[in-house]
Amino acid sequence: MAFETIRRGRERLIALLLTTPDSVLDEVASLGIVSEEEYEALEKLPEPRERIRRLLIKIQRKGECGCELFLQCLQSLFPDFLSDLQPPARGCVTQTNDAENPEGGTSSQKNGREHLGAALTSGKDELETPESAVLHKENELGSPATCPFSGNVGPQEPEDAMSSEKNDAEKPEELEKPDVLSSGNGLVTPNSAKCTMRDRPENPETASPSNKNDPESPEGAESSEIPAAAEPSERADDAGSGSSPSCGEEGKAAAAKWNFADGGTPDSDAVVAESRPQTPEVAMLVESSGTERPDDSASTDRSGTEDPEISPNKVHGGKKGAVETVLSKLRLENFQNGKLRLRDLLEISSESLKDWTGLDLVGLPWHFLRKLMALNGTARSTSLGQETSDEDTSKDEEGGIGGDVFSLREDDSRVSLHPLDVLCAVLLCSDGFLQQELLSKMSMCQFALPLLLPALDTPRCTLMLWAMRDIVKKWRPHSLAESRGFREESLVLTKVPTVSFVRLGSCSLSKSKLLNEVLSPSQQHHDFFVHRDMESGNIPREMAEGLVEIAWYFPAGRENSDLFPEPVAVTNLRGDMESHWLQFSFLTEISSAVFILTESVAEKEHALLSSLQGSARKYYFILNSQGQKAKETLPYLNKLALLLDMNKSQLLVKQNSDNSTELVKKLRSTLRGLISSSPKSTCIGDMAVMARELGVQVDEDNGACQTALEHAEAITADIQDVARYKRKMLRLQGDLWKSLAKVEKELCRMKGQRDVPPEDYRSQLRERWLELRRQQNQCDLTDGMLKFISGIGQLPPAEKHYFLTWMKFHLDGIARGNLSRLRAEYKDQCHTLGDDAQRLAELDELISASSLGVEHFMRELGQFYEAECSMVKEQKMGNQPRQFIHLPGITADLMLEGFPMELIDGDASNIPLQWVTDVLTELHAKLGGRSRMVVITVLGVQSTGKSTLLNTMFGLQFAVSSGRCTRGAFMTLIKVAENFQQELGCDFILVIDTEGLKAPELATLEDSYEHDNELATLVIGLSDITIVNMAMENATEMKDVLQIVVHAFLRMEEIGHKPNCQFVHQNISDVSAHDQNMRDRKHLLEQLNEMTKAAARMEKQSREVTFSDIMDYDPEKHSWYIPGLWHGVPPMASVNMGYSESVTELKKYLFGFMRNRSLCRSSKDIPQFIEWMGSLWNAVKHENFIFSFRNSLVAEAYTQLSVKYAEWEWDFRKEMHLWMSKAETTIQNQSLDDLGPGTFERLKLEVHQMLHDGEQKMLQNLQSYFESGAGNLHLVEKYREDFLRSTTILRHELENYLLCKSEEAIRIQKGRSKIDHLQAQYVKTIERKVDGLLRDCREREKELKQKELEREFDKMWKETIAELPLESLPLRQIHKNIRYQLCKDLENRGSLVSQMLRKAQNLLTYQSKPFCMKKEYLDLSWYRVPLELVTQEYWRDAEEFAKTLVEECRRYIGQKVHSGGDYDQTYCQELLWMINERLQQKATGKTYTSASFEVDLKLHILGEAAGAFQKMHEDFLKKNDPQRRLEELRPQYFSTFRDLYYEKDACQKRAFDFCDRCLKPALWEYMQKRLGIEIVDDFLSSGESIEYGSRSFFQFTVQKKLLEEKNFANYVKYINGYEEFVKSWIQTRLFDHYFENERLEELERAVLATIMKKIQHALESSECKAALTISEFLDRLCQALRKELVISKDSLEVILFRNTASVGQFSANIQSFLRQLEEGVLSKRAELSRETVFPQLQFKPQDEIFLRVFGCGKQCPFCKVPCEAGGSDHKEHFASVHRPQGLGRYRNLTSNRLVYSLCSSDVVSSMRFRNRHTAFQWHPYKDYRHFYPTWRIQPDPSIGASDYWKYIFRKFSRQFASEYSAEPADLPPEWKKITKEQALQSIREVFNME
Repeated sequence: MAFETIRRGRERLIALLLTTPDSVLDEVASLGIVSEEEYEALEKLPEPRERIRRLLIKIQRKGECGCELFLQCLQSLFPDFLSDLQPPARGCVTQTNDAENPEGGTSSQKNGREHLGAALTSGKDELETPESAVLHKENELGSPATCPFSGNVGPQEPEDAMSSEKNDAEKPEELEKPDVLSSGNGLVTPNSAKCTMRDRPENPETASPSNKNDPESPEGAESSEIPAAAEPSERADDAGSGSSPSCGEEGKAAAAKWNFADGGTPDSDAVVAESRPQTPEVAMLVESSGTERPDDSASTDRSGTEDPEISPNKVHGGKKGAVETVLSKLRLENFQNGKLRLRDLLEISSESLKDWTGLDLVGLPWHFLRKLMALNGTARSTSLGQETSDEDTSKDEEGGIGGDVFSLREDDSRVSLHPLDVLCAVLLCSDGFLQQELLSKMSMCQFALPLLLPALDTPRCTLMLWAMRDIVKKWRPHSLAESRGFREESLVLTKVPTVSFVRLGSCSLSKSKLLNEVLSPSQQHHDFFVHRDMESGNIPREMAEGLVEIAWYFPAGRENSDLFPEPVAVTNLRGDMESHWLQFSFLTEISSAVFILTESVAEKEHALLSSLQGSARKYYFILNSQGQKAKETLPYLNKLALLLDMNKSQLLVKQNSDNSTELVKKLRSTLRGLISSSPKSTCIGDMAVMARELGVQVDEDNGACQTALEHAEAITADIQDVARYKRKMLRLQGDLWKSLAKVEKELCRMKGQRDVPPEDYRSQLRERWLELRRQQNQCDLTDGMLKFISGIGQLPPAEKHYFLTWMKFHLDGIARGNLSRLRAEYKDQCHTLGDDAQRLAELDELISASSLGVEHFMRELGQFYEAECSMVKEQKMGNQPRQFIHLPGITADLMLEGFPMELIDGDASNIPLQWVTDVLTELHAKLGGRSRMVVITVLGVQSTGKSTLLNTMFGLQFAVSSGRCTRGAFMTLIKVAENFQQELGCDFILVIDTEGLKAPELATLEDSYEHDNELATLVIGLSDITIVNMAMENATEMKDVLQIVVHAFLRMEEIGHKPNCQFVHQNISDVSAHDQNMRDRKHLLEQLNEMTKAAARMEKQSREVTFSDIMDYDPEKHSWYIPGLWHGVPPMASVNMGYSESVTELKKYLFGFMRNRSLCRSSKDIPQFIEWMGSLWNAVKHENFIFSFRNSLVAEAYTQLSVKYAEWEWDFRKEMHLWMSKAETTIQNQSLDDLGPGTFERLKLEVHQMLHDGEQKMLQNLQSYFESGAGNLHLVEKYREDFLRSTTILRHELENYLLCKSEEAIRIQKGRSKIDHLQAQYVKTIERKVDGLLRDCREREKELKQKELEREFDKMWKETIAELPLESLPLRQIHKNIRYQLCKDLENRGSLVSQMLRKAQNLLTYQSKPFCMKKEYLDLSWYRVPLELVTQEYWRDAEEFAKTLVEECRRYIGQKVHSGGDYDQTYCQELLWMINERLQQKATGKTYTSASFEVDLKLHILGEAAGAFQKMHEDFLKKNDPQRRLEELRPQYFSTFRDLYYEKDACQKRAFDFCDRCLKPALWEYMQKRLGIEIVDDFLSSGESIEYGSRSFFQFTVQKKLLEEKNFANYVKYINGYEEFVKSWIQTRLFDHYFENERLEELERAVLATIMKKIQHALESSECKAALTISEFLDRLCQALRKELVISKDSLEVILFRNTASVGQFSANIQSFLRQLEEGVLSKRAELSRETVFPQLQFKPQDEIFLRVFGCGKQCPFCKVPCEAGGSDHKEHFASVHRPQGLGRYRNLTSNRLVYSLCSSDVVSSMRFRNRHTAFQWHPYKDYRHFYPTWRIQPDPSIGASDYWKYIFRKFSRQFASEYSAEPADLPPEWKKITKEQALQSIREVFNME
């Protein structure tokens, strides 16, 4: 086959080998596949291709063997070797495919080994040993026609694997077994096929086989059963069948040289095909893979005689060699000293996602560990996985090489280890705590547990007492069956009869298999013990010889099905009892009976057993009858019967004709008889005493463990009655802690307030809370707590771990005892008294209080710590040192060690927030800040296996035993491996286990549903992934749980948190469950949708919402069907394999989900988790969760989003303002002819396109920002719509602004153009007259002097002006036009309004009068309540409305006046529209103002407008008066006239005039337009920009400054005139910023520098330089600057008059004046006062910044605090902190005292309010959203959140009362204690400015 493979794939092989031709040649030469001469000949060939071609020919000439060796060589060199060119599975060298490489890959090069079939070389030169020569010779004798490697070997059946001299002796009775045949395979151990010598050092002691054989290993099956006469021929046949006909002498020689010449010997790990040895000498040549144990071989010499001198040290030394060998194979050497820890195993890595199938030896221990931690029943399997290729079967299907279709070879044999070897190796390399966990898991899987571990790394074997300490068993003996009671006890303390099973000599009957059948019910077979017929059970043991295992049988209380009525323990000694006498002696001491399994007893065995004479134990023999052997055995047994006092029943015989069932029945019957005879009972703890007496080591006899035990017992020794101990010794967590929890919740819910004012009630609760904390702080540490603190604080880490574990064991044991006693009493009370309800209630309470664990001691520490912290905060500690400050650090260390920490105290239903926060903070510090976490939580009904699910999934240790159901919630930290952190997106996984919902013990409580809701809300809020665990037995409870979960998810969605949800349906085992339940999933989703809608209504949400809206849930992907945990009936049930596999699948999915999630969302770190936890808990404590949630993470994310949006908004606005500036300039530079009908349409199209682009850019920015994964953006996802709407609103606002501004600019320019046209005609006339005067003067004989010239010019000017038909614009009476429009607006309002208008005075008289309220303005006749209650409020409201409207109209009037145009009647129309719009908005519902209010308000506003517009009109007329404009030109014309007359070169002067009269005004106007925009841009990018980045930042800045100044007047302005205050504040800040450090001048220079560069560039442009005349030059220059500057045409005409200068010189002269021009503009600015700078700017910077921080301008309806929501169009208004309502003028109508309650407190209280919006009817504050639906008033996040305003109200209480004409508020005493520092700190926290 190999020959054919090379022939068929020649070209591909050549292409492959040409990649590294030299390496290939070197490799085949070094392995002896080609000779030295052939190698040198090939080396001389120049062409690589020719070299490779010749090499392949030479290889083929060597025959099939040589070809196979060559292909094996290629496989080691090329990991990606083509599968169809790989060496075949059968042939003369290899046993297995390379795919079966135990090191786990298709290439042995992967593990650094050279895998060349079954023949492996060590690479060292060693002399050939005599043994190898003998063996070689035997091969040649056995198969003279075959090459030395032609043997095909496979895994041996136990009967075929014997190598003992004793069993090789031919015995007559063995000939009688014709059914047992040999396969003819050579004697090969599985390890021989794969392991090379380089893998491990050879131990010469291991070369000798053991005399004794175990039936569970290959040695255990007697070879004597094989007909000796048949062996040679059968072997020869087999060898022949494996040989190749093409294997010639050259191939054989090469192969032989390759194997032996380089040092390969039969003692190495190479496989040599051999016949079964026929002599003792040959039998010694078994390969030294460690199969044979040194202590076994030491017991006999080669002749089979007993060696009388056996040293224990020698035995141990031999064992140590085997241990080292096995550890080396498993690569566990590093863990022999530095033990493997539980937390190392739990660490999440990429390996966690793998299927551990044990592809190689190195993977076996990890396969075992991970499968066992997952409770997988296949954990003990050590068979190595294999990959099947098509080529393995292609040739075989056509027939073998020799033409045979069938053969007895087993090509798929694999090298592995016995499962017990792997177990021993793992236990040897594990620390005590991991051993404990492993044995606990093994117990759950119903695996036999190691009781005595062989002497692996110790001189003596070890009793595994500590390792079993954690196992607790629960059973029902038949004595309690009728009462249906049960027993529950720690396994090591459970006293049961123990029966031991040992083997004497070799035996073909499997002892372990027999025991499994004895202990297994007929319908529920289970393999407790590993036996030879299990997977890998036939592999020889290397280090597990001498292991003693133990298994238990526990009855379930069912007489029909229980095998035994009482518990019984069964031990099993691995190996021959003769070789392990110490273990046997131990078993005789602890056992009630010892069963000895044997096939024969001879003289030697009789002598050995005779030493047992006088033993008190019963001995039973199980004889496997083997014909003649049995007859020879009987005499010896009869002798022993006399010595050991045995009777007939103590011999159990299995005849050849019997099957195992009969023997099992006999054995069970015997065991039942033993149990019923009240035998000696012992527990593991008692066994330890006997073990120490015999010199057996006990695992817990180490210093650290014993020291820890002493510390633990010092605490637990005093505990008898758990409930009493908790009351006396754990005092802080009793009634005090529960009272504190109630007070904390009442502070939020205020249910017991009644008529007490909210703030007074809160103060009372606060005092009560402090008093409880004082009582806690005054408690002294009890003796038990002192010792506990000493244990966790002072012991070294190892001892601390032991200490806490001992504490757990002792406390669990005590609690179990208490519970058992109380349950029994409860049952008695029910049966005897029945109606004694009081006693039953007491017992019920005692049962609830009888849980005691380490968590209770930690909880007590937390309370001591919290009490101390409270006293420190209240400054009650004085100079006392802090006693408990170190406790969070200790607890953080425990969390790092893997101990669970209590998050929610289930007894008090409260979180010790300060304690948990400080522990997590310490943890974050210890982790160096690397604490990103993914949080996984589980929810479900009580006792549905939530904790077990987590324990199985992650290997955790949450309590699951009876009576220890989780109360509250516990969290455990699991580390993620560093190389996996980036992929998984986190450093740790935080797993939170919760108490069951719908707990029966809470069902009677009134608030049990609320309790469950709180728990679900909290844990779902904290989690990234929530597992909802649903057992399918109770549909009603499942529905209730779903309702609770839906409520919690709805709340999370509302606050921006959307965790993933996995629904786990337990106890569903049908393979078609997923498909069958498709309809159920659909129905479940429909139910969930209905529940979501109902929950939304309960949470007072009006929107339509479905389940998928509120959480990440896909019914197909996120539904899991998991079988029940147990396979069978407990307590003897094992873990269901389907359960383990399903949980593993779920775990893999979760890791995959985390990996995908990390790509789009960053994980929370510990500080974020702390913040989230605190805000969640605070919200949970309020009844209305959604409106109570406050979180700084959300606030920070929202603030950052607002800041970003403000930046994008300003960029958009800035771009539009700059465009408008240029558009306006362009319009002003156009003539009347250019401003045609299409001008505005063109601008309109341009505006729409720009606005569309700008809007899309903003939307894209918003989209990109949300997709960027920036911190916690998912929390503000719900606000995205607000900002999208705000963008649209901004676009519409800018559109209106730009179009109105453009339209107005066009209209103004058209008006100016008419005037300019007339002006141009006048100028032409003037120029003709000047020109005529110039000619006239030049014609005179005498030159005129300057004075004469000036008189002539003045005379001509006056005459010309008199002659011109100057047309001035008519002066209009604007006030009359406005009055006319007012009358038209009110013409249909009735006679009263008409009469008022007739009586009204001239509009201009109103401009000097302020608007004042009058009684007739209010119309309250429709109110049914006393007017005195409402008049004042309505009066104030109307007054505020009028004031606001007047200010808004003034701003509009100012904008129009500042535009510089003429009055247009549309201005009045727009004003009237604004007034009517506001009045209409105010009049929604019932109106309370009269018609006179509207008329007088309009008269007042339009009166002011009339005066302002009249002046505007007059200023326009004055500015555009033709005569005035001509007079302004007179000096310039005279100057030009004079220069022309005197024929001066006026080029430089003309250039100066151009700069001074044309460019300078244009530059001034340019700066007026641009400077405001640049100021805003600069200010927002300065260091102070953070204050104006968002409304929250601005509020903090203002309030902090006000606190520093403590100016009452400023507070009044801030509260009552917020808009004016903000404007004034901003203007002051701008002044301070720009005038105190000359920053404004820098900006001005920058603005001017930009335009000056453009002017310079235009002057130097080729277009201007190419001009032929000055007129053409200036025209081109103005055209180049038309978008930037508006150059006066009047002044330009003068410059052009008779200007014959050179264009180049004129341009140069202009450039020379530019510097002077720039300074002139700046000096003009410097002359202005600081107060006039900003008002003169066209773009007002203070207004733009005001818009940025002012927001919507809405104020809280109660306390008048301004809204802080971002964007311009948000659905809801909110503020970070609210104020006492008295600051918003609220008062008690009866006492006239200012109200000091806070609306943030009132909305959660039982208080009521009434005002004009409620028609002065009383309504609960809780229903405030009925009247103010757009306001969200959230409760204060903490008690001190509103300290700032409490401090201010108390500080200025009397001043505010005086200002508001009220009585001072009667403030709570608590407010007087607030300091300025506390006030400042409160706003730091509220505005997240820490």
